[in-house]
Amino acid sequence: MSDGQNHHHNHHHARAAHHQANGSLATRAAIASVATAAFLMLIKGYAAWHTGSVAMLGSLADTGLDLVASMVTLFGVRLAAQPADHDHRFGHGKAESLVALFQVAVIAASAFAIFGRALDRLMARQATADAEIGIAASVIAIGVTIALLAYQRFVITKTGSVAIGADHVHYQSDVLLNVAVIGALVLDQYLGVTGADPLFGIAIAAWLLWGAWRASSSAIDQLMDKEWPAEKRRRFVEVAGRHPELKGLHDLRTRTSGATDFVQFHIWMDPEMTIAEAHVVTDRIEHSLAREFPGTEVLIHIDPEGQVDHPGNDLVEADEIAKLKDNQP
Repeated sequence: MSDGQNHHHNHHHARAAHHQANGSLATRAAIASVATAAFLMLIKGYAAWHTGSVAMLGSLADTGLDLVASMVTLFGVRLAAQPADHDHRFGHGKAESLVALFQVAVIAASAFAIFGRALDRLMARQATADAEIGIAASVIAIGVTIALLAYQRFVITKTGSVAIGADHVHYQSDVLLNVAVIGALVLDQYLGVTGADPLFGIAIAAWLLWGAWRASSSAIDQLMDKEWPAEKRRRFVEVAGRHPELKGLHDLRTRTSGATDFVQFHIWMDPEMTIAEAHVVTDRIEHSLAREFPGTEVLIHIDPEGQVDHPGNDLVEADEIAKLKDNQP
């Protein structure tokens, strides 16, 4: 096997290993979410039954929907981790985005249900009972949720999973939600502030809707193949531009699908180069990019230096390396 073939084989093996490791991490995070939600359902169900608190009921409803969403997330990240096949040559990464949008719908449904229940309680002016049970359940829920959030942050940093990211929004909301439940019970039962519990429920519903809006943006960006952030694109061009044989780089297109990044671009090369020589150079470029951007699928098209396919179209023909140099201080 030639050096070029070795490099190509090593790149492919490294990408596959990176994808598999990310998929395994995301799957473990999803399993942790399912287990956490199931545990919290039991605690909050008991507390809601004893206290009659609408804030606690809202917290229970949110956790119940979290359990459903976490199970769908588990299915989604396992599907997204599957390698490319005959019908899905780019892999299954966008399954994560679809799952994230499902979670957004679940969060929104939960928020509207809580809002409706809170209005009913506000009009009926019902009092809560056994506040200490609700407070104890909420304190336990806060501790368990903080531990899960720490693990999710670790997994998101490693994998960039949007499905786990949307799940993370759920549980961030849960911490505040549980704090709000404690506040509502203390005000309503111990301090005699009438209507505090349903008002806190309405505030929780509003927070959940805001969380749903935030969680939807990353998923929609991936489904719409939004370009990488400018800083990440700039660093990519910097790494590619370190090779002196590369005379220019244009038509750079980037996107993300699940935990996998995809990049394609055209490069100008010396037209006197043989195909074998150009192949060796592109392998070196791919090797450099693989070190800096592990797991990224890179597709390079070679043009003879000076070739212009779309005259006047700066979106396609603008030289990214030249732009990088122009923007340097």
